[in-house]
Amino acid sequence: MTAWCRILGEAGPVVAARRNGELWPVRSAGQPVTDLHPIVRGELDPASLTFGEPVALIDAHLLAPIGSFPRNIFCIGKNYREHALEFTTSGFDSSGTAAQDLIPTAPIVFSKPFTSVIGPGDLIDPHPHLTSMLDYEAELAVVIGRGGRDIALADALDHVFGYTIGNDVTARDRQRHHRQWLLGKGMDTFCPMGPAVVTAEEIDLANAVVECRVNGELRQKASVADLIFDVPTLIRDLSAGMTLVPGDVIATGTPAGVGIGFDPPRFLKPGDEVAATIEPIGTLTNRIG
Repeated sequence: MTAWCRILGEAGPVVAARRNGELWPVRSAGQPVTDLHPIVRGELDPASLTFGEPVALIDAHLLAPIGSFPRNIFCIGKNYREHALEFTTSGFDSSGTAAQDLIPTAPIVFSKPFTSVIGPGDLIDPHPHLTSMLDYEAELAVVIGRGGRDIALADALDHVFGYTIGNDVTARDRQRHHRQWLLGKGMDTFCPMGPAVVTAEEIDLANAVVECRVNGELRQKASVADLIFDVPTLIRDLSAGMTLVPGDVIATGTPAGVGIGFDPPRFLKPGDEVAATIEPIGTLTNRIG
């Protein structure tokens, strides 16, 4: 299995291949590879890479697997039926509450600034001066490897480099107040990502399962196959008239079980631990600071 991570080495960030619980720092032409982008873009043949001494996964300081982004992260809202229902009826949805709005008929697209991205183990800033309603959203995220515009549905998966995990952290009060979702979802540290990017051929989308635990309690669990708009559809629709480029990330949406889905809502508080899991990618764990 090919799983790519980024770790903090002695001289700074370095890409590492994850194998059997160890991380192997990647080198090209004798120099450390510091970002995944040359591999994503196909500029470095994985077969030509060399590796340094392995580091035990448990001892490594993991970073977000992608270190720089060509633009904001694409995100999809209300893309699981049960979550669409819980959100639309929660009182926090400003995108539409009429009966015809319960289940989207086209993807709901918003973005998160790349400045919101943090890595595994990093603290999520609760921004207490701005929100008292902090929520979690575990998601499968797609990493585009081959760009294109007007991509056909049948060709869409050929444009995927791999998959990672994202947590679409959300300030629900700001999301509701501003109606557009960027301000409630785009604050610094609100996009944990990782722990690895697993190449596309290693992920069976029909059987992949998204899970999220808060302080060890299972809150979310759903099959990626239950997406209202699947990965090929999202790529087709996003690329309609707009060029996707290598390194673009698409967060595909979250299942039911977020904090606002409970009565009363169960918002995150300082010290809480959020762990999002999709195998074989792994588990993305972050605490609230």
